Amino acid sequence: METGSPRDVDTEDAAGDGPAWTGLPPGLLRMRRLLLAVWLVPAALAAGLVPGLCAGPAWAAFALLPLAALAWGWVLVGRNWRSWRYAERADDLLISRGVLWREETVVPYGRMQLVEVTSGPVERHFGLASVQLHTAAAATDAAIPGLHPAEAERLRDRLTELGEARSAGL
Repeated sequence: METGSPRDVDTEDAAGDGPAWTGLPPGLLRMRRLLLAVWLVPAALAAGLVPGLCAGPAWAAFALLPLAALAWGWVLVGRNWRSWRYAERADDLLISRGVLWREETVVPYGRMQLVEVTSGPVERHFGLASVQLHTAAAATDAAIPGLHPAEAERLRDRLTELGEARSAGL
């Protein structure tokens, strides 16, 4: 389920009860889990080898700590990935995220000043890009991570077009 295609629209919202939410692509989940493993597997090797060679084989059990963190992080990264979603409405963009503390950001199109598409080297390797929204109030800046570059550019163009149309009356 986690490694399948992204959720295009939640089924409960398809009936017209609310906005049509779009989830993040699974490439972001793969990237984050790989980064977690890249950091914690060498830590497990170091935590097991160094004490095991210096103080005795029983001390190699310290390798279990980073491995437990890897297992716990693997689950948490999946839950966090599933919690991110966004919805384009007539007058604003909704961004929802969070597992324990749900956070929903509403960005009116007329208040957007700048829409950026960024992609670092790791994101580019996984074919991902992020959309950063800047508004007049710094507290309402929002981002949508891990989109396919074509979707990020489409969203940037659409949000820019809607922002220009809505701000013309200000």
